[in-house]
Amino acid sequence: MVSLLLRSSKSLKPFFPLTNVRSYHDFVRFATPGGVGRVPLNSPKVIGVARSRGNRSHQEDFHSFASLSLNPEELRISLKKFLGIEWNTEGANDPVTRQVVFVGLYDGHGGSTVSQYLRQELHGLFESVDKSQIPELFLWIKDQGGYFKRFRGGALAPWIHKTQGTPPLDLEARATQAFFEVDRLLSIEREARTCGATASVALLQSLDYHAMPFYSSERLALTIAHCGDARVLLYSTKGGVAFPMSENHHADSRVESARLRRMMGASLITDSFGESRWMGALANTRSLGDLQYKPYGVTPEPEVRTKLLEGTDWAYMVIVSDGVSSVLSDDEIVDLGRDAPNPKAAADRILAFAEEMSGGEDNATVLVVPLAGWGKVEGPDRTRALRDFRRRQAVGSERQRRM
Repeated sequence: MVSLLLRSSKSLKPFFPLTNVRSYHDFVRFATPGGVGRVPLNSPKVIGVARSRGNRSHQEDFHSFASLSLNPEELRISLKKFLGIEWNTEGANDPVTRQVVFVGLYDGHGGSTVSQYLRQELHGLFESVDKSQIPELFLWIKDQGGYFKRFRGGALAPWIHKTQGTPPLDLEARATQAFFEVDRLLSIEREARTCGATASVALLQSLDYHAMPFYSSERLALTIAHCGDARVLLYSTKGGVAFPMSENHHADSRVESARLRRMMGASLITDSFGESRWMGALANTRSLGDLQYKPYGVTPEPEVRTKLLEGTDWAYMVIVSDGVSSVLSDDEIVDLGRDAPNPKAAADRILAFAEEMSGGEDNATVLVVPLAGWGKVEGPDRTRALRDFRRRQAVGSERQRRM
């Protein structure tokens, strides 16, 4: 069987004619007195990564980092629309000020075809999609039938019938178009009918007068485009509190139950383990791929949230797959990294404790993104006593099992 991942990009061109030249990089630029500096995004001191296959025979978790170059007018519109910020685009055509750092985590299920494709392509699609492609994309979406027969376009609605004379995309529309484009591209791949992946993407834009790297920016615009059940968490320096930037897209969650009942009625089935599954098969009601379930309400539309991060109020952001969040609370996840010397060490600590609690039953990935408040967390570690108790319980259970 020939995998989509092994096909040349030439085979995809008829399905996705790109109008922009891709200019993303694997480093972040920042202003210096002598010009422009560069720092590689894959440095363990810039973004911490910890991954484990667990006890499984294959890895379905993947991630990607990139520094995108986006239209300054789109960024201005997004800042005004979502954060009420007036951003002066004068001089914003230089590479530093139009830079947006992209951090993505993809948790595959039913195979790794979709999650590997996202690792390779989503950041490039995010940068290169264009509003002129939306009318054709919308027709393809409607052709999926079922749930999408009643689809009105969502964040793409202003561009579904015509694009001439319409405003530029905002970040929500860009994310929505990129996620749907993934499904359209994967529709030629047989495996993508039964294979899928969640996607949680963080976009970081420095608003400092002289643009600084995200880890030292005094004013940072954070946008989360989230589809699935990974957790995206901010860690406050004041009291060490976890602030969630994502909600799990399960059929029994508040947002999803309302969406699905309004459009599809009731198809929620509880399995023998007490877990709720849509159509009796899927834990997630938003995903990329899983094409056979798209007519029944499974959508790739991301839920988009934004937040302005100012000063040193936030120490770091953590993105984890459900191999971690299924066994640790939000507060445990963020507390585990608070005294780490660097982001890589923080990610390792979170992963190690999650595996200790779960026995390594699932793939697990941790991404730690430092912010301006790194190393400045005040107050006690609020979950230390709980973690110590859980560790003792786990050790006792292991001893009993071996007796």
